[in-house]
Amino acid sequence: MIFTTEKAARATGRGLLDSVYEQCLCYELEQAGVPFARQFAVPVVYRGMRIGEGFRADIIVHETVIVEVKAVATIVPVHEAQLNTYLRMSGLRVGLLMNFNESRLVDGLRRLVL
Repeated sequence: MIFTTEKAARATGRGLLDSVYEQCLCYELEQAGVPFARQFAVPVVYRGMRIGEGFRADIIVHETVIVEVKAVATIVPVHEAQLNTYLRMSGLRVGLLMNFNESRLVDGLRRLVL
């Protein structure tokens, strides 16, 4: 997946909205034949009752990894807390924060595992 994200980052450069990088990444995943869901709605379950949509995951890859796309100056603890909550609410265990606003994409990657 890093290969496809590097392509997207190089082709567009820095300074675009999160949603643009998300679209480019989804295009690359599709071209590579990787199964994914975009803007996947995850419900809130409170005391065993589904009470509505909690959030929309930017991308879920292979039904196992949540990818949260950012285009911010720097990843801050609230971004990691957000992804951590998404993982808990979705029942998934692995998440990836991708900040496309870094000069090298590898510097903007954070992996979280529950």
